[in-house]
Amino acid sequence: MQMFSLDGRVALVTGAGRGIGRALALGLAEAGADVVCLAQTGAEVEAAAREIRAKGRRALAVTADVTSREQVTAAVEAALAALGRIDILVNNAGINIRKPALEVAEQDWDRVVETNLKGPFLVAQTVGRHMCAAGYGRVINVASVGGAVALRTGVAYGASKAGLLHMTRILAMEWARFGVTVNAIGPWYFRTPLTEKLLQDEQYVAEILARTPMRRIGDLKELVGPVVFLASEASSYVTGQALMVDGGMTIYGF
Repeated sequence: MQMFSLDGRVALVTGAGRGIGRALALGLAEAGADVVCLAQTGAEVEAAAREIRAKGRRALAVTADVTSREQVTAAVEAALAALGRIDILVNNAGINIRKPALEVAEQDWDRVVETNLKGPFLVAQTVGRHMCAAGYGRVINVASVGGAVALRTGVAYGASKAGLLHMTRILAMEWARFGVTVNAIGPWYFRTPLTEKLLQDEQYVAEILARTPMRRIGDLKELVGPVVFLASEASSYVTGQALMVDGGMTIYGF
């Protein structure tokens, strides 16, 4: 089981203040990593960092907007100055604006695509320079089943996540020779602050469960294992892949 240990590694997790990002930051810390928690919400990201420190790991809270190159550069420089290296990147920050395609305003499209696609690229590019120079790295992009099949989550969201999956493949192809792997996970529905309101709609939940072979909503802890695997030596010969963590949903789509 030593192959799954992250002892001595440093991870940077974007969107680490709440929901999936927070769960993954804590899970990486439990697997042995020191963690840089990055988000726009200062109080939340600091709370996540405190919880990691309570587990005996080093943690740094950084407030930054992933769509700003200047802020991303400053955040990565702060992380390197504080912890000396970044071995693992989890690109998790993302948003959605749910509207039918005919009602999507240009600013809606720009906001979703900038956060979900431009942001992960800026962070991956900035961190990737250091990983490629070091000859080692694990990049994990948090995409969505919505990037693989058509969902009612909206055209901008689906397009951004599809783009993120393809970006994963291209970065994997380019960076493999430097010892850097790039993979993605594709979650289905998990209980988070962002999905809480949707999951209060009993009819909508019934439709979700009818299209999920496991017939249940995912638990956040069920995302930790896949990410620890992709961050560890256990996945050393895996790159350019998308692991759908979806209870079987993408077997037949939604």
